[in-house]
Amino acid sequence: MFYWFLKWVALGPWLRLVFRPQVSGAENVPATGPAILASNHLSYSDWMFMPLTLPRRVTFVAKAEYFTTPGLKGWFQRRFFSGSGQVPIDRSGATAAEGALRAAKKILADGELFGIYPEGTRSHDGRLYRGKTGVARLALETKVPVIPVAVVGTDVVAPPGKKFGRFTRPIVRFGKPLDFSRYEGMENDRYILRSITDEIMYEIMRLSGQEYVDMYANRAKEESKRAADAAESAAETAAVMDELNKKAS
Repeated sequence: MFYWFLKWVALGPWLRLVFRPQVSGAENVPATGPAILASNHLSYSDWMFMPLTLPRRVTFVAKAEYFTTPGLKGWFQRRFFSGSGQVPIDRSGATAAEGALRAAKKILADGELFGIYPEGTRSHDGRLYRGKTGVARLALETKVPVIPVAVVGTDVVAPPGKKFGRFTRPIVRFGKPLDFSRYEGMENDRYILRSITDEIMYEIMRLSGQEYVDMYANRAKEESKRAADAAESAAETAAVMDELNKKAS
């Protein structure tokens, strides 16, 4: 109930009024029955704008920390995230992926729409990164269609590392459903899983217009941070040397 209150009364109408999100291909999402919505991930606001363009509920998995924070803040946080269509998943340890898979299977078994970000984390630079194969395994094990989704402009509205950015009209594009029934029974073949995942990412790339990078987003973030730290260290060293040269002269 709280989900629909947020979507149609408390939050949704304001987002529609202020940002006027544009949508195309919404007819590709089935009116009833389960489907996986596989989307790119540019901003924390993606999970608000994409479901806003559909009449159906879309459920995602979210960090368990959002549901376990103590105190009054934790209570409001739990109410908001559970009510806005998110279920908790512990992302620590080797069982995180299995936990997410179990949660997703339950949602799909109930005939609902399940939203997933195959990249696993937000893009730090606006490019599209290599997808993780969990989306392929989920599609094969549940035998439901995968609908590629591209959300564009949310990184302008809410850039990574910031709560607010600049005004723009976000765009949500839904591609045609992808059917992988030809691979039935091959969910343990890692080459098949990679092939399916790459096909999904190609469709997302085509819809979003993003530059594709064949590297996992987490690794790209780590390399970017190391490069930034090295540049900062080099700049500090250069400043110290410059000061020493000035004193020497």
